[in-house]
Amino acid sequence: MVPAVFLDRDGVINRAVVRNGKPYPPASLEAFEFLPGVVEAVAALRAAGYLIIVTTNQPDVATGKQSREVVDAMHDRLRRELAVDEIRVCFHVDADRCLCRKPLPGMLLEAAEHWHIDLSASVMVGDRWRDIEAGRAAGCRTVFIDYNYAEPRPEAPDAVLESLLAASTWILANA
Repeated sequence: MVPAVFLDRDGVINRAVVRNGKPYPPASLEAFEFLPGVVEAVAALRAAGYLIIVTTNQPDVATGKQSREVVDAMHDRLRRELAVDEIRVCFHVDADRCLCRKPLPGMLLEAAEHWHIDLSASVMVGDRWRDIEAGRAAGCRTVFIDYNYAEPRPEAPDAVLESLLAASTWILANA
């Protein structure tokens, strides 16, 4: 069994587009911008023996606001520039009632089965309550990246920090 760090995408790895206090994914590959310190954070976590699994809800594909090709291009860039082991995507909306859409833990549980991940030694890092709930439901520790969005806050994350770089430092100090 190995530990993993599960990372949400928008707002953790790349800059989210914030409108009226709510985060949205970038609309194009050109707008897909890594946040400061992300490359260093992922490298440090990998060097410490963590698998890096991206788990991201992308409902804009289902609603027609985003194309699957643009999302795939973003993920191709992510794979080229970051040492991630896997990217798991839920393209559903809440009404689909799937098991993979965060706040449900389906993506994390499936990755754990596939990679033989020790969820109790793993961490979910996210910038929304859905990410933290998914991590908690899977049995992981959780780190909330707080941007003060105009939406519900998560209950009882293990840490509240300002970036993935700060999260990586916390994870490595609390392994």
